[in-house]
Parts: sequence; structure tokens; C-alpha cells
Amino acid sequence: MSDLISDGMTRVAWVSSIANISAPTAAELTAGSDFTTRITPDGLKLDPSTADVDTSSLASTFDTKTVGRVGFDVELTFKRGTTGAEDLPFTTLKYGVSGYLAVRRGVAYSTAWTAGQKVEVYPITCGEPQNSSPAANEVLKFVSPMKVTSQPSTNATVA
Repeated sequence: MSDLISDGMTRVAWVSSIANISAPTAAELTAGSDFTTRITPDGLKLDPSTADVDTSSLASTFDTKTVGRVGFDVELTFKRGTTGAEDLPFTTLKYGVSGYLAVRRGVAYSTAWTAGQKVEVYPITCGEPQNSSPAANEVLKFVSPMKVTSQPSTNATVA
């Protein structure tokens, strides 16, 4: 049995427009801003949560539940850069900016967006950027909190 290592196997893009989030095109994804190299190694946080719905009754002697609404807690931690291109996440992801976060996992970062690849697409509006506290032996960083504005497509296929 082999384990899939995550190092170098994720690609993240900020895309301003996608016609169909269940089938984004390779051209739409390529036209987006590739922010992968600006995200810290532990900086991609896309945590789903599922609410509980109580299905027990007055006659129940055991608490039963089923799945309810799904939500996502999203924030990305970025390295700040010394050039305009390196600092593009900081200058782009401002409060109220909307777009799409596209994430591909399990394929080498260097591989171009290609039809048939599985991707996650999240409709996003950015919150207020948060500068990280300075620390010794670390790069300057900021966190972009993001709000998922409508149901994402977490199992999309590139068209």
C-alpha cells in the first residue's frame, strides 16, 4: 500500500468568473491567479461542518440524529512578497471582494489545469485581511478569512 504525499500535490487559484462551478473550464482556471506558491504549507484551511438534526421524539429513549446543513470555515494564510506579483494575494483579497477559490489536490502542482481533473470550487467573498503577528525566523504573513456565499462544488470536474 502506498500513501499519497501532499507536498507539492495541491494547486490553488483565485478566479474572478466561472460559468459553471460543477464544470469549470481549464481556460477559466488558467485565467485565474495561481496563489499556491504564496500560501504557507499549513495555510489552506477549508474545514467543513455538518449540523445535527434531532430526529428523536417524545417517546424516544435514545437520542437520534441525521445530517443537517453543511457549512465551511475558510481561511488562507499567505506569505507577503516584495514585488507586486508576489504580493498579489494581499492586494487582491480585500474586504468584500468576491470570486471563486479553486483547489486541486493529489496532482503535482506543476501540472496544468486539464480536462477531467477533479477540483473543488468555492464561491467566496473575502473578509477583512488580518496581518499576522511578527515572529523571529518567519516570513511576514497575513490571513484572508473567506465566506462561502453559496453551495460549493467540492467534486467538480474540469471541462
